Formats: sequence, C-alpha cells, structure tokens
Amino acid sequence: MTLYETIFTRRQVRNYLNSPVPEDCLSSILACVSESEQLSGQHADFKLLPAAEVSANQGASHYLLAFCDSSPSAYANVGFLLQKADLYVQSIGLGSGYFMNIKPKNELKRFCIALAIGKADTPARINESEFKRKPLNRISTEDTAVSRAVRLAPSSLNSQPWELKFEPGKVIVEDAGTGISRLILKNKLNKIDIGIAARHAVLALEHNGNAIISAVPKSDGSKFRIEITYKEDEK
Repeated sequence: MTLYETIFTRRQVRNYLNSPVPEDCLSSILACVSESEQLSGQHADFKLLPAAEVSANQGASHYLLAFCDSSPSAYANVGFLLQKADLYVQSIGLGSGYFMNIKPKNELKRFCIALAIGKADTPARINESEFKRKPLNRISTEDTAVSRAVRLAPSSLNSQPWELKFEPGKVIVEDAGTGISRLILKNKLNKIDIGIAARHAVLALEHNGNAIISAVPKSDGSKFRIEITYKEDEK
C-alpha cells in the first residue's frame, strides 16, 4: 500500500501487542523520516527509542521522538515529517499514534512530540466514511484530491485547524483554528497539525503526477501557513 493510499485507511492506534517490531522494520522507519525532505529553512532530528527509554508507555514497543527548535515553523516541520513516518508505519502493517505524554528519559532539550510504533491488532479503516471529520466545504472551496486527502489528516483533539487555498501551481495550507481548541493548541500542536495536513497535500499532489518544488512555512502576524509550490503534470 502506498503512503497516499494509507491516508484513507489510517487509524490512531492506542493499544499495542506485547511483541517486538523486527529490526529491519525499525531501520526502514528511521530511514523514512531521517531521509525525508523538510520544510524550507527547517531542520528536525529524530530518535527511535525502545519503550524502556521513555517516561511513559502506551504499550508500544518503540517510540519515534522528534526534536526541533521552538518556533511555529519548526513545529510544523515536525508534523510534516512525522506524518510521513506515521503513514509508512501503517502501510507496512504496524500500528502508530501520536502521544504528548511520552518523553525521553535522558534528553529533553528540543524535544517536541513522540509517535508510538508497535504491532497491533486494531483494524485499519475500510474507507473514508469511517472518519469523523468536518464536511469538505468547511476546509476548502474546491473538491480536489488534495482537499479530500487533507480532510482526513489527524489533528490534536480532532480540531482540524486548517483551510486550503489554491492558486496556479500552488496549494496553501493555512492555520484556521478557532475557539477553545485554538487557545489550548495554538502554541505547538496546531502548528504540528498544519504540517501533518501539508504532508497529505504533498502526497495527493505527487499521486496525481505533480512534482513538488518547495514547501515553505510563512507567517504574517497572527496567520500561519505552508505554501506548497509544484509543477503540474504535463500529461
């Protein structure tokens, strides 16, 4: 299953089997995130640790920990990268899920968020009708492959704090969080969520044959966004 296809079956996994993940799988997961393209001007680092080396345990055998600077763009970059790993993990038949209570025992500097990884018997979703998400017209004025993929992106408290705008050769994922969820999440988690949504947008664009030129985080006052520029498929 491709990463794009996994968007439509992905599920947050909260319960894991007491069984280790094979070493070759762990190596491929770390390579997936470490070798991935990052948002323009950003750099995050990652460590894949066994459960014994983190401060809490959701039952998973391993945790992929992200480290970055403290800025909206840095947090968005972490979401952008971790979501690729999240989809990859589930595409190879393992379970994964984001957890804020997981922290490294020995290295807290620049730590951002953790992705749990382990074997699970939680069934994947069959199709997008099983997702609890906003109607498409709440996030986009256009019904496109990009809009449909972004709509299914996971987010903290299922807040779905994004809106999409389209220009020739460009998709803009904008932070549009409102209400109490914005007050709770705006300092970090909303920005991680915007990065996650941008990953779904990139995968949808690539699935349709477009070449990504850049993905650039930008902020104008209170508005944060990621601008994805691409070359359209000429077929």
